[in-house]
Amino acid sequence: MEGIADFLDSIIGGIDLICYSLVIGGLVWGLFILRPWEYAHKQNKVHIILTEQTIRLIYQGAFALAIVQFIKIILKIWLMDSILERWPFPEFASTTQFIGGIFRLSLAIALATFVYSVLRHNAYSRKQWFNAAIIAGLMIISGAWLVHAAGRFEYRVILMALTTIHQVSAAVWIGGVFQLVSIWQLTRQKQIPDSYWPDSLRRFSRLGMIAVAGILLSGTPMALNYITSWNGFIGTGYGNILLVKFLLLAIALGFAWLNRRAVLQYASSANKHDVFNRVPYYIEAETFVLITLLFTAASLASQPPAIDIPGLTATWGEVLHSFAPRIPLTTSPSHAALLAGEAGRTAIIGQTPSAAATAWSDYNHNIAGIFVTVMSLFAMLSYRKSLTWTRYWPVGFIGLGIFILLRADAETWPNGTMGFWESMLENGEIFQHRIATLLVFLLGGIELRARMTSDPESKLPYIFPILCAFGGLMLLTHSHVGFQAKSSFLIQIGHTFMGLFALIMAIGRWLELKLDSPGKNIAGFISGFAFFQIGLILIFYQEPLY
Repeated sequence: MEGIADFLDSIIGGIDLICYSLVIGGLVWGLFILRPWEYAHKQNKVHIILTEQTIRLIYQGAFALAIVQFIKIILKIWLMDSILERWPFPEFASTTQFIGGIFRLSLAIALATFVYSVLRHNAYSRKQWFNAAIIAGLMIISGAWLVHAAGRFEYRVILMALTTIHQVSAAVWIGGVFQLVSIWQLTRQKQIPDSYWPDSLRRFSRLGMIAVAGILLSGTPMALNYITSWNGFIGTGYGNILLVKFLLLAIALGFAWLNRRAVLQYASSANKHDVFNRVPYYIEAETFVLITLLFTAASLASQPPAIDIPGLTATWGEVLHSFAPRIPLTTSPSHAALLAGEAGRTAIIGQTPSAAATAWSDYNHNIAGIFVTVMSLFAMLSYRKSLTWTRYWPVGFIGLGIFILLRADAETWPNGTMGFWESMLENGEIFQHRIATLLVFLLGGIELRARMTSDPESKLPYIFPILCAFGGLMLLTHSHVGFQAKSSFLIQIGHTFMGLFALIMAIGRWLELKLDSPGKNIAGFISGFAFFQIGLILIFYQEPLY
């Protein structure tokens, strides 16, 4: 149960940040871009639709935030009860986490209620918008006691303030992108004229740049404080996830740059093509990245800063060794040999590494890598018209799924003594492996059918990138244990980068389905190439032995 609670805590943390972005980003959008009180005396149907939609997103996000905050408190109680094996009250009631959580929950409920019952009926009142902002401000401040920095002894107040600014800046950017997605849906449904789409893009552009500046200016000093060495950056879970955050931010900024370039081109030449035929899909892809970024940020919050774990830091050489090319292992030790070394490998005192367990894991990863590498090569070749048969490459997923189900967790069914359901309920990592196995089966079956269909209106092809993005998200939140051993980190780092490439794979396939030529073919090939990178990580995988 502890593993499941820990895993759910990471997932719910990401959902919390999405709801937070909907609320804070929506309020900032209303206050600085929409400004409905300026149209109080000349309202038209479009203003009414845009204002109602913005307010709806705010109160829906606020109610969801209150529910998520309540679930987070319940999860923490469950987690402590599981670890301590006793009811954690009354001690837990006096902790900063509990008190801060109750304050935030109360203020989220107050904000949701105010927006739903007051602002919704007084949408053109400047005073009510600012009243909503005041309640949101109190909620933002209360959240400062729930961040990493609240538990620090040095620079506590400064770090709490920087973290809060960082969260608000990210919420303004991501919440604004959510608003753009909503406006594009209204444009497609012909509920508002086309002219509002480029106008909304232009008006958000400057606010988005300010928000990004806020993210960088607040995040840089925090990173320098929590990570004081290159080894801390490259050799700890905290540094590893922070590196992935940098890469995700760079990808999101790349899409933002493409959007801004299209808007400037539209302003100078009135050429509508890119603004209406590419930018909406870039924003959809950017949304994939930003949602993943929020879940990654939630994972980062569960990691101890690198400065606190100098004894658990891997060196550059050890990290690079994890990705070093080598001949994949194609022979496996027997299950009996594996079990013979398990008692020593899992001992708390006098732990003895098991060579059979290492070889078992290497074999599993390397064979899975061969499956993936071959599939990815066929996927890239499928863009040649003379090799149409290669479009059946998703068949490989079904074989891979069977292999993972039989080999991933040696201690469980069908090789071990633990039952199928028992193992999932008692071990969060096995639970995640089973989710990944199910995803592999679904990926293969659905994508094969999608590539065979002749219906141009079929929605089936869109399921594959959504599942890839979900799989990537699972890998990025994959059992990040707080003070994990160095060997666990060296295993985790491979999963983290596979999660990043799975996201790139999802984005590439999504854009391939949405864009026109030549962008669609470029995006499709990038998707296949990202898949190839996942194959290489698996095929060269080596279990650390400590």
